[in-house]
Amino acid sequence: MKHFVFCALAATILFSCEKEMKPTMNVTGTIKGLKKGTLYLQKIEDTLLVTLDSIVVKGNPEFQFSTEIESPEMFYLYLNKKDGNEINDRIGFFGEEGSITINTEVDVFEAAAKVEGSETHKKLEEYKKMMDRFNDRHLELLQANFEARKDSNIVEIDSIIGLSDRNLMRGYLYSLNFALTNSKSHVAPYIALSEVFDAKFKYLDTIYRSLSQEVASSKYGKKLGEYIKEIKTEESRDSLAN
Repeated sequence: MKHFVFCALAATILFSCEKEMKPTMNVTGTIKGLKKGTLYLQKIEDTLLVTLDSIVVKGNPEFQFSTEIESPEMFYLYLNKKDGNEINDRIGFFGEEGSITINTEVDVFEAAAKVEGSETHKKLEEYKKMMDRFNDRHLELLQANFEARKDSNIVEIDSIIGLSDRNLMRGYLYSLNFALTNSKSHVAPYIALSEVFDAKFKYLDTIYRSLSQEVASSKYGKKLGEYIKEIKTEESRDSLAN
């Protein structure tokens, strides 16, 4: 009887400990060429960028962070090189439970970053790779527009404006479609909230309703659900006012 009570008590304690334990994300990596500086692990909380942890680098280019994580979300590595240059000093990555490796170089901190270990980040990179094409095309058209205006070529200006509008729309539709067709990935609600938040209610609602149960109950899934409710409430008020 005593043995049974002891086992039951031990099982209860073990269950309580497991219940209190939260998923953990471990971030490690190397910053090639870094001799001195401070590295920060950050994320957005209530629209504010907050620092979760930091380390002072003195000669050793390797780093390690560990933090609890409820569901996949965006994190940032900010490097204060104390060189007075704030360009190319923050790496954004989609963090998730488990081990993530980030290797980069001090002079091209953001551009050279290689993130491994996060399937969600891999999906985000797939999205960004295509969006970079739309952004590059946008820059090309801006340059063409500038040249056309120098020559006062009205016909060419009108044509470029039309091409620019279509390119912008194509990028927007791609974002909507990517979120909709990747409903099992945590990037779906993130893209909906960060890239196409001004889309029509029916599109955002369709994306939300297509999310898997796991994604819908995640941080960004919940935020998208709350955002859609706000839009619906505002539309109801407007219809009543009219």
